Amino acid sequence: MKLQALNGSQRSTRSAVEGDGRRDAAAVGDGGRRDNGSTTYLITIVVPTKNEAGNIEPLVERLHRALPSDAEIIFVDDSTDETPAAIERARRRYGADVRLIHRKPDERVGGLGGAVVAGLRAARAPWVCVMDADLQHPPVRVLNLLERALHGDVDLVVASRYRAGGSTGSFGRARGAVSRLSNLSARALFPVRLRRVTDPMSGFFIVRKHALDLDGLSPRGFKILLEILARTRGLRVAEIPFKFGERFAGESKAALREGLVYLSQLVRLRLGEMPFLFTRFGLVGASGIVVNMLVFAALYAAGLHYLAAAVLATQGSTLWLYVLTDRWVFSERAKSRSAGSRMAMYFAMNNAGFALRGPLLVLLIGGLGLDPLLGNLASLVALTLVRFAVADSWIWKDVGGGQCRAATHAYDVHGLVTVESDVPLPELERFRVSALRRRPNIRVRIGALSRAQSELVSGLAFAARHIRYDEGLGRFGFAVDISIGRRTEIVASPLLRASPHVLYTNVVEPVLRWTFVRKGYALVHAACISFGGEAVLVTAQTDTGKTTTILKVLDAYRCAFVSDDLTLIAPDGRVLTYPKPLTVSCHTVGAVRAPTLSRLERLGLPLQSRIHSRSGRRYGLLLTRTRLPVATINALVQLLVPPPKYHVEQLVPGVECATTARLARLIVIQRGPDATVARDGPEAVETLLSNCEDAYSFPPYPTIAGFLHGSGASDLHDVERSIVTSALAGVPTTLLCSETMDWWRRLPSVVGAAAERHVTRPQEVVGSAVGLRLGI
Repeated sequence: MKLQALNGSQRSTRSAVEGDGRRDAAAVGDGGRRDNGSTTYLITIVVPTKNEAGNIEPLVERLHRALPSDAEIIFVDDSTDETPAAIERARRRYGADVRLIHRKPDERVGGLGGAVVAGLRAARAPWVCVMDADLQHPPVRVLNLLERALHGDVDLVVASRYRAGGSTGSFGRARGAVSRLSNLSARALFPVRLRRVTDPMSGFFIVRKHALDLDGLSPRGFKILLEILARTRGLRVAEIPFKFGERFAGESKAALREGLVYLSQLVRLRLGEMPFLFTRFGLVGASGIVVNMLVFAALYAAGLHYLAAAVLATQGSTLWLYVLTDRWVFSERAKSRSAGSRMAMYFAMNNAGFALRGPLLVLLIGGLGLDPLLGNLASLVALTLVRFAVADSWIWKDVGGGQCRAATHAYDVHGLVTVESDVPLPELERFRVSALRRRPNIRVRIGALSRAQSELVSGLAFAARHIRYDEGLGRFGFAVDISIGRRTEIVASPLLRASPHVLYTNVVEPVLRWTFVRKGYALVHAACISFGGEAVLVTAQTDTGKTTTILKVLDAYRCAFVSDDLTLIAPDGRVLTYPKPLTVSCHTVGAVRAPTLSRLERLGLPLQSRIHSRSGRRYGLLLTRTRLPVATINALVQLLVPPPKYHVEQLVPGVECATTARLARLIVIQRGPDATVARDGPEAVETLLSNCEDAYSFPPYPTIAGFLHGSGASDLHDVERSIVTSALAGVPTTLLCSETMDWWRRLPSVVGAAAERHVTRPQEVVGSAVGLRLGI
């Protein structure tokens, strides 16, 4: 898209602060777009759409005239009409900088607000402008927002209908009154955060992407600006006036339902989760009352005294209530107590409550003559508030004031997915952070959840989808529980505390794979190197020789390391580093000239190589055909003989590392008679996806795979395929076959002129690879 440059004073304003804006782009990680290392976007326009086909081309045409040349437009679409086709027509007419994210029905979480957050995640510029598609937000005002933002003293600029010079346009009396009432209610509930904001309901604003914690937003409905203002501390805000325009085409989406969603949003933002926690607690309590009443009625009918019947009924309902309360009501709490402590305290609380209920039951039944069933019900209801207060403030106390506790092992992968773990996960070491700013997407705990408890949780599928894999050896065997709801909870058996490589590779990594797909990225089984900002993916079946090939290329040619075993790719062709330690063999270490391994590490390599080799993996896969506890055997073997894993700078001292690049070529390496064969797009997609599946063939993955990639009525395999297909569109693919494993010699000739040989290699290396410690 060739867009008109800023004029006159706007251009001079931008030049004064452009350096700061571009630094912000780099700080975001995926930052601004860099085509061959040169072009950077200054602004991204995010337009959420739902059945706006008639508005698309007029909107893009006006933005085309108004915007600077370094701009992109992202439509995040939830439509059921021809809107995607209209966006594609606009893209063909105005260029590749018009992008479409079409969300499938099961991906449309959060309504318009969720669509805006999806656009913010995908934005490649430091400044992001959010606006509607119906032209009620005038495109010519985008430059005014940008000009004010580039003064350098704000993080967010709101286009306000209520500031002097602004107007609500054609709002009728009723709609205008509702708008002003909504505005006043928000400002009354947030007097400090909104003291300088006259229009927190505006859907037209520009924000510095780096100033937002996107994972900290929980959008619902239309009012994403209010969500940002209420949840983002220290946000510097300014306003400019604008006149709300006439809708160009289509119908307004405002409705009673959106009003109710707005009220719910206000309650959540002002009061937090407490009302909703109490509602859940009440629902769980109601189910416990049913259980208690059934047990009580059965025991009383059998002739047991009503006090004895109440004691036994309390124990049965307490177990039921504890599991639901722990796994649903307070599932997102960062807990300071162990599961055993929480259960003991919960039983103590409920039985102490019964001690209070005993005299109350005597009074109600024996003294007042109430029917025993009615008296039992009344005593249970009377103590509900007391029980909630104790549970909330004592048993499930939210440590850290509602924030995630400073976990010993916390990981943030490019701001896309966060992980908190009871044990270190060495493969994620490069993504380690000191603490997470909010609760993690994935929580990994070591515990002993019994099969009976697990089956009870599984039966309560309304709280979260759940699966268990258990080889039946108790705390000394391999067992794992996985629950997927708003967060993914992994509970692993104690054995896996001592075998973190198995915990990560066989449990956490498969979960991460499909979590990334839900986020719009694919974690593919391919190494990646970058020649001048152009990424070359190298994929192969497991244990073909990919690592050796990559290390030799890095050792001999001027290129940068991105990833070895797995690489993150986005639909737009960006690749992101996923720098796990490399698993090496004696042969691999011998392939490079100056690895910095210690004498002890070299001595251990022959045994480690034999066990963690191609033949060792084949033997392990053969065992899966038996009834042996293969996952347990694997964990014990890796406990006794850890795999030989080293970071790339230990193997190729002085290596240059890159965190992101633009996908330029896919190379498939394969053992066989020498050949160089071009592959078409569909073949490339099938090969890459097939290699991904090959990497996850060891237990428990075959058992849990359907659960992980199943998502309601859809299958995430289709989403992953769509991401890979989009990323590889137009990317040339070459199959290299070799009997001598000399792919590294032939690969640069396929890449072309960008691959230049090192004239010299530094003999002394100072420091380590650049930019690999992410998130710090």
